[in-house]
Amino acid sequence: MQHKKGFIFDLDGVIVDTAKYHFLAWQKLAAGIGISFTEKENEQLKGVSRVRSLEKILEWGNTTLSEERFQELMDSKNTDYLSHIDTMSETEILPDVERVLRFLEDNEQPMALGSASKNARTILQKVKLIHRFQTIVDGTDVSKAKPNPEVFLKAAERLDIAPMDCIVFEDSVAGIEAANTAGMVSIGIGDPSVLNTADHVFSDFTQMNNEFLNKLIQQ
Repeated sequence: MQHKKGFIFDLDGVIVDTAKYHFLAWQKLAAGIGISFTEKENEQLKGVSRVRSLEKILEWGNTTLSEERFQELMDSKNTDYLSHIDTMSETEILPDVERVLRFLEDNEQPMALGSASKNARTILQKVKLIHRFQTIVDGTDVSKAKPNPEVFLKAAERLDIAPMDCIVFEDSVAGIEAANTAGMVSIGIGDPSVLNTADHVFSDFTQMNNEFLNKLIQQ
């Protein structure tokens, strides 16, 4: 009998490396208001909403802004970011992502995208992966950002798979926390010392063989 699990993928840093574009755009914005931050601090912005990201940057710089200026900066950051992703192609898909998607597809496993990005559909179209997912839950579909589990719970609901039978691939601390809170299996993609609350951690998909994926399906 074929086991059915729900496989939910974050986008930035898991399927494609758009994290670098977010960093460049946030860094440019921060410099414009006299705040500097490092790639280490940038880890705290991964998987976090645009509003919360800007709030964090302002906290680091001990700076306050009017609501109108805050909105202006968020819009300019998004415009800057979109100019980067407009140039994306299939070459930006991270190593072995397509193998993993193909293996799950061949084994008739439902797949969803669960991302905080409001540009998720645009990016998936650019890299020609949008057809791989049965459903896409992005920043336009949810009101609560990770670490709230809303994005993953909504993806599970749309796949018609119980949360306990879902597996989440995430590269951020906030995303792993969201998956754990939802009662799902959490798989970190990145640095084990950063993603140490995940059930399993791999530096990237090249380290994850088909046998491991099969175990996830069967367990």
